[in-house]
Amino acid sequence: MALIITEDCTACDACRPVCPNEAIATGDPLYVIDPLRCTECVGAEDEPQCKLVCPADCIIQHPDFVESPDELQAKYEALRA
Repeated sequence: MALIITEDCTACDACRPVCPNEAIATGDPLYVIDPLRCTECVGAEDEPQCKLVCPADCIIQHPDFVESPDELQAKYEALRA
């Protein structure tokens, strides 16, 4: 499951530097998460780092991208290849 950033984003930039897959980018006006790069930190960390550092608590599960832990791991490995 990829994550998304809601309208509550304050554009504080706390999430972008902690993403191991560089899936978070500056949007207009909100930050955005690329679902093709987001692995919810599977393969790199025990839990999504962006959610841990977000002061606005505005990062949630993307309703349209449901992936198993195995699929997330495979995506992580493909991004590293």
